[in-house]
Amino acid sequence: MKKIEEIGENAKSVSYFLSQVSSTAKNFALLVAAKNLRKSSVQILDANKQDVANAKENGLKGSILDRLMLSSERINDMASGLENISNLEDPIGEIVSMNTRPNGLQIGQRRVPLGVVGIIYEARPNVTSDVFGLCIKTGNACILRGGKEAFLSNMAIVTILRRSLIEAGLPEDSVQLVEDTTRESAMALMKLNKYLDILIPRGGAGLIKTVVENSTVPVIETGVGNCHIYIDSSADPNKAINITYNAKTHRPGVCNAAESLLIHSSVAKVLLPLIGKKLREKNVEIRGDKITCEILDYAVIATEEDWGTEYLDYIISVKVVNSISEAITHINKYGTNHSESIVTEDYSNAQQFLNQVDAAAVYVNASTRFTDGFEFGFGAEIGISTQKLHARGPMGLKALTSTKYIIYGDGQIRQ
Repeated sequence: MKKIEEIGENAKSVSYFLSQVSSTAKNFALLVAAKNLRKSSVQILDANKQDVANAKENGLKGSILDRLMLSSERINDMASGLENISNLEDPIGEIVSMNTRPNGLQIGQRRVPLGVVGIIYEARPNVTSDVFGLCIKTGNACILRGGKEAFLSNMAIVTILRRSLIEAGLPEDSVQLVEDTTRESAMALMKLNKYLDILIPRGGAGLIKTVVENSTVPVIETGVGNCHIYIDSSADPNKAINITYNAKTHRPGVCNAAESLLIHSSVAKVLLPLIGKKLREKNVEIRGDKITCEILDYAVIATEEDWGTEYLDYIISVKVVNSISEAITHINKYGTNHSESIVTEDYSNAQQFLNQVDAAAVYVNASTRFTDGFEFGFGAEIGISTQKLHARGPMGLKALTSTKYIIYGDGQIRQ
């Protein structure tokens, strides 16, 4: 088992090579990996079945178990993701700007890889191939530290990816898995600033908080999603019902699922019973304010804690508000800067919501479930950033790049 320091040193060495690899070679490696993932689906599924069995024995259930489980369809989606990434334009080498100064110097910016990308993630084996694909396409080496629940699945996938790199003529250490799943290995990775250029945690609030507070490597915060749907006074009833139902129940265990519903008081008595009836098809528990509980006799009274909770379950908090301004204030207070949506037929209110809500993705008349790298046309994502530096929202290829200044002169010296 390699030590973290050795893994970091190998990754840094490989990153210099990867930064010079052609788009053709990188795309070929992605296609080889996609082919091999499909060919090895039985091997991956066998490993995953053992992970799932172990997880069940350890009492895991609900959304975390859903994220852990693989199927032939999910493995095919992983392979398709790599193929989609191969078809995207390579951002590396792009000239972002070029200007000529009065002294004749030509000063420009060129897009370059970040270098070495580290990711600490929980029980989501599909993340393994997504990170690999995005990093290879952008010429970055990657170090993966998955959770113990998905260890066998991650090992199977990484083994296939490394074999694919060799087959494609690229260094196998372009992707490395930390095989030690103890807390100590995670802490060591957080301190690997000598080799890591950036660290991305993907998981629950506890994991992200730990990484942010302990890392000496620059961190991009991702994932925690206390997302809201606000139903305005002019909302189309069918849109209000369908968007709320989809955002809450399509996959409740993911970060872009809606956790809270805000509804204007002028339409609450009419729409809440209809929305509540639809949500009860999936046995969604409603935790509401006093007015909500008066309208829906099966709702339970919400606590202050409910307004800020990411349930990742069939539970939703509901509050009746008297204005769009009250809704925006509530969202900016309790939200996690992830994804927020307004259902309205009022253009002015739509623009106010877009302008004043502080989130990575703000929707008008659409479900929050679309905040996703694949849905945004990025092929895949390495995470959904909820911060403002250096990337925000679903992180695709360009989010895994930096720039450097390139300067052309003709003998100029500074006076």
